Amino acid sequence: MALSTLDERTALVLIDLQNGIVGAPVAPHSGADVVARSVELAEAFRAQGAPVVLVRVTHAADGSDAAPGRTEQARGAGAPPAGWDVIVDDLAGHDGDLRVTKRNWGAFYGTDLDLQLRRRGVTQIVLAGIATSIGVESTARAAHEHGYHVTLATDAMTDLNEDAHQNSIERIFPRLGETGTTAQILDLLAKTRA
Repeated sequence: MALSTLDERTALVLIDLQNGIVGAPVAPHSGADVVARSVELAEAFRAQGAPVVLVRVTHAADGSDAAPGRTEQARGAGAPPAGWDVIVDDLAGHDGDLRVTKRNWGAFYGTDLDLQLRRRGVTQIVLAGIATSIGVESTARAAHEHGYHVTLATDAMTDLNEDAHQNSIERIFPRLGETGTTAQILDLLAKTRA
């Protein structure tokens, strides 16, 4: 599906572009490529006066604030390295950006993201980040359930598993919103804000 429009009040939401995640082995795009495309999007949104939201995930070193419940896959053992949950330098340092800290996969549950977006009259979000099938998809699902129009920058996201990335791009995201490349989104942003 082609991108149709960006609402007058659209926000860019970048998921987990932080030191301990962008360097992980990911596919099909490298963490560096995702950051570079996210920087392009953020600069364009800031230039238009549109909100940019930087979401990071963190947890207590002892795991005491981790989501409860049994899983078949073991959780990470030991304390993460210092600074793992700090937004990458290429995106940090812009005073006007909103910052959201989450302790779950998605950026809505247990945070003030919805409140911050609604206070600014936001009706649509553009999503990018790492990992496609985890943080990005969880946030896209919740955004859709909260009534936001959702646009997904498919070349500004990547995953720990390329098959999982493709499943989200091809099967899940078209049911939640519209998908497009960074270049297509930037072109649409320029046209709708002209």
